[in-house]
Amino acid sequence: MQLAMLDAQKICVEFGVAVIGGHVKSGQLLAEIDTPEVDQQLQQARANLNTAQANYRLSQITANRYQDLKNTDSVARQDVDNALGDFQAKASEYQVKYLEQLESFKRIYAPFEGVITSRNTDIGQLIDSGSSSGAKALFQIAATRTLRVYVSVPQQYSQAAKTGLNADLTLAEFPGRKFKGKLVRNAESITAASRTLLTEVDVENPTGELLPGAYAEVHLKLPADVPSYILPVNSLIFRSEGLRVAVVVEGNHAALVPITIGRDFGNEVEVVAGLTGQESIITSPPDSIVAGETVRVAEPAKGAESK
Repeated sequence: MQLAMLDAQKICVEFGVAVIGGHVKSGQLLAEIDTPEVDQQLQQARANLNTAQANYRLSQITANRYQDLKNTDSVARQDVDNALGDFQAKASEYQVKYLEQLESFKRIYAPFEGVITSRNTDIGQLIDSGSSSGAKALFQIAATRTLRVYVSVPQQYSQAAKTGLNADLTLAEFPGRKFKGKLVRNAESITAASRTLLTEVDVENPTGELLPGAYAEVHLKLPADVPSYILPVNSLIFRSEGLRVAVVVEGNHAALVPITIGRDFGNEVEVVAGLTGQESIITSPPDSIVAGETVRVAEPAKGAESK
């Protein structure tokens, strides 16, 4: 049999109990493919192997005999070389081993424990041997005991996103619940398009209630030395020297503080540098405000105090 004979052939599949949503164990039989052509070729190869083994033994005996006769000059050197060459040629690997390996692929086993999320064929359906451009996987299996959650961490937090960092996951379908996770690795490279660090958080899922492919909010518990603050966008002042916020100092004077922002949430922004958290921020400051200008702090309305 030539390898090309199998490349274009179609073969029939028969299933066991593999269905979508089915839980399978590692090594469990998922499907068995009927391969009559390969079976016939394997039988023929085994028959040829018996003949080849007999010829091999005869060639070995002849080569040994000629080797002994060479020492007595009873045969020509050419005859000795021919006998040795014939023996070495018949001592090569046999095609039956290749066919046995090929036939072993007729049984499809689960590579690991998990859930079948997709089955792309059915009983009696003809399938490709995998050589055509349109070939696709027969099954897709998801290992759900431990889920991998990929999180893009903003660049300013990349140094804090270290292995072992704890994380909480929240999902819309589980209101009020938090699932514990742990950061296990990161890409060690900032993605140029988004300026984020790709990290992986592993979450234990022994009951399988978390479904693979779902979206979740991940709250990384960063060390305390990475403070950040949320400000409304109407408190920002855009100046030629850079971004500023106006704060109240000495009770009734304004000061302009340079800041560095992180994420933009639309109506609010995250400030990652420039503030200590003790400042009184002026909202909606006029564009003409300057450092040292006298300001008056408005008392909060009674309704605001009661909220």
